[in-house]
This record gives sequence, structure tokens and C-alpha cells, in this order.
Amino acid sequence: MLGVALSLLSALLFGGMSIALGFSMRRSRDAEVGGFVTASSGFLVCAAVAAIGREWGGNLWPFLLAGLLAPGAAQVLFVLAVREAGPARASVIAGAAPLVAVTIAVIALNEPLRAPLAIGAVLIVAGGLALIAERVRPDSFRAIGLVFSFGCVVLFATRDNIVRHLASDTTVSPQLAAAATILSGSTLMFLYLVVARRERLATDLRREALPFVLPGLLWGASYASLFEAFYRARVTVVSPLVATESLFSVLLAVLLLRRTELVGRHLVVGAVLVVAGGALIGAFR
Repeated sequence: MLGVALSLLSALLFGGMSIALGFSMRRSRDAEVGGFVTASSGFLVCAAVAAIGREWGGNLWPFLLAGLLAPGAAQVLFVLAVREAGPARASVIAGAAPLVAVTIAVIALNEPLRAPLAIGAVLIVAGGLALIAERVRPDSFRAIGLVFSFGCVVLFATRDNIVRHLASDTTVSPQLAAAATILSGSTLMFLYLVVARRERLATDLRREALPFVLPGLLWGASYASLFEAFYRARVTVVSPLVATESLFSVLLAVLLLRRTELVGRHLVVGAVLVVAGGALIGAFR
């Protein structure tokens, strides 16, 4: 039961992070600084949980390398997606992660393709088509944001398959693994900023960092809850529940951003279809 509660908490927190990013983008449009600050703030949460539980030990290098993919490059893409498409629409596309993860597993890991997985894939694609078919969108909407969000999904799904493969033969605890992936990802983003910004990096961080701290803390708490859920419950239980983050994002957008996000029928239908498809894939994978 605790695994179920932690899975739903992770989904709710990730949905909240998406909405918080929407508010952050009103104060700062700097996606690169935003990606770094959200990742580094999330690291502080996971590191604190690992320190409290004294979860140390094991070979961390594989998890550090996995973190270069996500949250390394993926977090910047997600911040860009929220900036260009809005938090609700970016999160709906992010809900396609089970489809991408299963596709990678079928192709790269030779996992069997079953009928429920194919049906789930169809539902997710239908949800994406419902989103694309929207006629009324915010003036700030840019279709490239959906592309950024899907790129983020591919990176996270790849990372998930790598971590699942590593988890079968490791002594590293879940929270320490989570902290390691975030640490390497945020380090990669920081090195990129050092090269790209040079003399003005300190100034940019002072001016642009603060709005992204809250989304980062929410994301870190979501990450910590997710890893704890996987530690206490089967993947077939956790994955479908975590996939509801798309629906949580839309519901929160209705409550907090209805005017700016223009939440309509297509967006709600798209979210429901994506969540249903993700749940079906998670349940039968």
C-alpha cells in the first residue's frame, strides 16, 4: 500500500513541478539556467533523503553515466518544452514515456511485444493526435515545444531502461542511485553553462535562478518518491500510477492556469488517452 501511495505522490509532485515551471517562465525565459537550477535543487532533496537514511555504498559510476542522458540533457529539453508549449501540453506528451520505454525494450532488450502493449501504444498515439488537433491554444504556444517534450521523453525512457538493467545487479540503494543520476546531470548542465556563458554566468545565475528553485524542489521530491516506490512495489504497480502525472498536470492547470493555458476538450481527452495507454503498458509490461 505504501508503494501505491508513493507512486501517486510522485505523479502529483511531477505534475506540480510542471505547473510551477509555468509560473517560473513568467519571471524568466532562460531555459538553460532553469534546467540547471531545477536539477541541482532536485539533487539537494534526493541527497538529503539518502543522507538521512545513511544509504551509502556500491558502484555509482554506471548511474553517474546514466544521469548524463537524464536529467542531464533531458531537463533542459523539458524546461524548453514548458516555455514553448506550456506546462499542461508538455506534460501530456511526457506521459508517452511508457510507450518509448517499451519500444526501446522490445528493440534493444528483445522483450516480447504483447497485445496490451500495442493497444496502449495506440491509445498514447491517439492522445497525441488529440493534442495536435486542438484549434484553440494560448498565444504563447509554439509547436516546437511538443518536439522538445518528446525528445525529453526519449532521453528519460532510455535512462530508465539503463537503470532497470543496472538495478538487477547492484548494491546501490534507490535514493543514492537517484542522487547520483541527478548529480551527474546537473554537473553536465553546469559545465555547458560555463563554456557557453563564461564571464556572464555568475550574473545570469543571480538574475535568473530564483524562480526555478521551487520547481526543482518539487521535482526532487517526486524523484525521491519514485525511487522509494520502486523499492517497495513491483514495476507493474508503480509505472501505471506514475503515468497519471499527465492528468495531474492538466487538473492543476485547470485550477491554476485555466486562462493562460486554455484547457479545452482536446487537451483533457489527450491527457486521459495518454494516461490510459501508459497504464495499460505499465500493467502488462
